[in-house]
Amino acid sequence: MANLSILIGGKAGFGIDKSSLVIAGILNRLGYRIYVYRDYPSLIRGGHTFSIIRASKDKIAAHIDKVDYLLALNQDAVNFHGSRLKPGAVVIYDSDSVKSNGIGIPLTNIIKEEAAPEILRNAGMIGAFCKASGIEWPVLEDAFRKNFAKDTDLNLKVARKAYDLAKGSSKIERLDQKSLPLLTGNEATGLGLIRGGLAAYIAYPMTPASPILHFMANAASDFSLKVIHPESEIAVILMALGFSYCGKKVAVGTSGGGFCLMTEGLSFSAMAELPVVIILGQRPGPSTGLPTYSAQTELHFALNAGQGEFSRFLVAPGDAEEAYCWSQAALNISWKFQVPSIILSDKNLGEGTYSFDIDSVRAIKEEPVERVFAPRKGAVIKVNSYEHDESGLTTEDPTETKKAQEKRLIKEKYIAEYLEGYETVNVYGNKASKTALLCWGSTKGPVVEAAEDLGLKVVHVIALSPFPIAKFKEALRGVKKLISVENNATGQLVRLINRYGFKADDSILKYDGRPFTVDELAARIKEVVK
Repeated sequence: MANLSILIGGKAGFGIDKSSLVIAGILNRLGYRIYVYRDYPSLIRGGHTFSIIRASKDKIAAHIDKVDYLLALNQDAVNFHGSRLKPGAVVIYDSDSVKSNGIGIPLTNIIKEEAAPEILRNAGMIGAFCKASGIEWPVLEDAFRKNFAKDTDLNLKVARKAYDLAKGSSKIERLDQKSLPLLTGNEATGLGLIRGGLAAYIAYPMTPASPILHFMANAASDFSLKVIHPESEIAVILMALGFSYCGKKVAVGTSGGGFCLMTEGLSFSAMAELPVVIILGQRPGPSTGLPTYSAQTELHFALNAGQGEFSRFLVAPGDAEEAYCWSQAALNISWKFQVPSIILSDKNLGEGTYSFDIDSVRAIKEEPVERVFAPRKGAVIKVNSYEHDESGLTTEDPTETKKAQEKRLIKEKYIAEYLEGYETVNVYGNKASKTALLCWGSTKGPVVEAAEDLGLKVVHVIALSPFPIAKFKEALRGVKKLISVENNATGQLVRLINRYGFKADDSILKYDGRPFTVDELAARIKEVVK
């Protein structure tokens, strides 16, 4: 079995996320390429949460609907996901609390026998899965010792009892390829910023960007970072601009609601030429929307946020490698051109776990910063949110106002010229196909895989402002039918390309807070191209 999917489900608080990462780590050790999708409600305990761990011999960045193994820690996992089972799929369940067909393991009873916390049922479930799938005990033991710093031996005892009770029904083969590090998109973004010379990260927690704050806090001492959690998003952006004024490369993270509060600070950044990178983790709205789910709904918000007219750099990475690369590029661009940069992410990219291949990432050289910053001795460095002349002195003179406005806008031209050395538009799939799928951000994963199965071309746009008109036009060469695929209800990328004289012939949209799966998207594409 060289390609497989495992779904583990239960209540929030059952350790589903940790279990999925341990299983992913085990499969990673066997040479598989991994993608993990997480689905959870906005609850600390209760509700239903699940993860889908997909493993393949090839690089992947999306999950599929159908699963080979269903690991049920409660009855809801069977009731909600029974329809996902492939023919011959195996259900492994806690026979003390779940009614099903398959491999029943008395996990609750094992917990009582070992006087273990209830959450350790997940250790038993992992043990049963490994036995059922033919994974040898030493592989599991090694994974547990690396992942459970606390109560390691107790976790292993529970896992061993379940392992011995389970029946082996198949064998997951070991692949002859090296293991790759497993990173979430948020972790890749954080590492890219650090690699780009980040000095400070400031954020108020807001899903799906919150994990970046936690990651940076853990990494702070290793990289001499200042990591700060202020009292509000307004404080976040203003504090970041203070760091920028002192010459420190700085980034902030938020979601749509927090970005709303940052927009005046965004304009201040442009007016005062104080560079800052903003990570904007999109989620369904309006307002609070679905806090723990995903969408691609803030493209035009990011393009137009802030009062007045000014240049900005806007990029939407599609996977962990792109998140790592473009977070470095965003820092470079902000500091070279003294503009705000916005990295558009979402829950699927940020919280999805990928096999990360550093060898496939373009090396980016940190741009030198040739400016004078406070508190340099003897220098007078003025910052002004009011219109001002080149000396930083407030002005309302029409000639000076026109000159300053043109300076802010001409930066877009120079950023566009700088980006000519980057792959701002990528083409995948069957490049000779006359039908192309258009996508941006995290839809890249399912779109590329579905297109490869169907023999279609893919045009994936990464840089969104300045828009790479010439490269986009070249990518569309020979295309007779263009179909956009987006996680929103209004076709936001289509609306953007219309500005530049391009049109899509059809759209495939999804806006229920969930991403496209590969098989679901392939079926919808067939309906459009038939």
